[in-house]
Amino acid sequence: MSAQNADFKITYSTMGLGQSDVFNAAFDAGLEEAQTAAGQTYPNYIGGEPRASDSLMRSTSPSDTSFVLGHFANASADDTRDAIRAARSAFPAWRDMHYRDRVAIMKKAADRISENKYFLASVMSLEVGKNRMEAMGDTEEAADLIRYYAKQMEDAQGFRRPMMRLSENEDVVSVLRPFGVWACVAPFNFPLALSAGMSAGALVAGNTVVYKPSSEAPWTGVLLYEAYRDAGIPAGVFNFVNGPGSVIGEELVESPDVDGFVFTGSKEVGMSAFHRFSPDFPKPCITEMGGKNPTIVTAKADVELAAEGVVKSAFGLGGQKCSACSRVYVHPSLEEAFLSQLVEKTRALTVGDPAERGVDLGPLINERSYRTYQDAVVRARQDGRVLTGGTVLTDPPYDKGYFVEPTIVVGLPLDHPFFYEELLVPHVVVGAVDSLEQSVVLSNQSEYGLTAGIYSSDPAEVEWFFDNIESGVCYANRRSGATTGAWPGVQAFCGWKGSGSTGKGGCGPYYVQQFMREQSRTVMEVSN
Repeated sequence: MSAQNADFKITYSTMGLGQSDVFNAAFDAGLEEAQTAAGQTYPNYIGGEPRASDSLMRSTSPSDTSFVLGHFANASADDTRDAIRAARSAFPAWRDMHYRDRVAIMKKAADRISENKYFLASVMSLEVGKNRMEAMGDTEEAADLIRYYAKQMEDAQGFRRPMMRLSENEDVVSVLRPFGVWACVAPFNFPLALSAGMSAGALVAGNTVVYKPSSEAPWTGVLLYEAYRDAGIPAGVFNFVNGPGSVIGEELVESPDVDGFVFTGSKEVGMSAFHRFSPDFPKPCITEMGGKNPTIVTAKADVELAAEGVVKSAFGLGGQKCSACSRVYVHPSLEEAFLSQLVEKTRALTVGDPAERGVDLGPLINERSYRTYQDAVVRARQDGRVLTGGTVLTDPPYDKGYFVEPTIVVGLPLDHPFFYEELLVPHVVVGAVDSLEQSVVLSNQSEYGLTAGIYSSDPAEVEWFFDNIESGVCYANRRSGATTGAWPGVQAFCGWKGSGSTGKGGCGPYYVQQFMREQSRTVMEVSN
């Protein structure tokens, strides 16, 4: 497969094929457009109308905190309530629109994203520090998520299903119906893909949405709003409110007029929302809440393959993925060879401006993550040994951003907190474990259960791993990412235990149904 044209689709499995001159020339053009557009002031959008605010958030790039990306209106509690009312008012018409017409609009939104993918990816690179490949993968995934969920609606024929009869003079159907108004609260690390995926699941099902982007990625959020608007989504169906979670998030969780809540982020915030969202009666709350994802390297593993998969999974986007590999259990017989390969591949990574060609690792997202990294390195040196990395990069050209080295830690006891705490920084711990069975036991002791990987040439070991690991997304012998890289319609992305609330994940075949409730309709024939 070659990547000789600008329309080549970048996925998390094909990123290495995307570094063509044609691709990079197109990205350069998108980057120039994004840099030129930076610095504008953006309102919120409620009921299809712009809503300005005296309170503005100044957003800067984590690569260069002196570079202002834009000024974004902070929504107040009153603005949020108005957005909920606008969504409530728009709901009946959107609900009653034929599903094929809704699907057509959603497909147009996906097309808008695809048409503008180089600009969108460039904005994402500036805004959250994704390198070119990661940013383009995020953009492509956003469009594919919308199309995939639209196809689910089409394939199910609007989720209207004839049922059996108890008598000849009755007609019975089961119909899935939308709930109403959904709150959609998105994270920074996949600012377009997860925003589009969560909102598209709600919208294609006939719900209306109040959308809050991450405060670290408001520009990408505005661009998603514009894609929906330009595709023809009616006013009030998708409302954009930017600002702090302490204001907007609280209003969305507490409001009795919000019928559903979909969230991706930390376990702390997700569980708080889950417990507080349904005080009077059960309401749907779909949360994806992170992970502490293990990779197991058995005595029958290909060491080079395992090392490459771990490096890509642990250090992509600086480890700031809920699916990132942050702990490895390796058989003692392969420990030395595996660590040698792991260190060599990690040191080969290029840290720098993620918008530049050939850069592997950009900055951390903000000061808080920067401090988390530094604290983790101090603890790692106290309790174990840093094999490589562990340095904050402060000299030019790194002096204006949150740049750090990818870090590998060994020598920690297997019950050390670093084997169980989610850090979301480029920091992976490796421990030697004698057996596959014990590695799985240690893996399952975590409160999380999102992703997991194994490297083994023995099919029986792989099957046993799948049957016994307590994780929703599992990979075996994957070069493109030991625990990362789910794609719409390919790998369902479903968290178990403390990683998810529903047992059914995004990217998979059961996602859209979660935004609907079942109604049984029985019609008896009336004789004249």
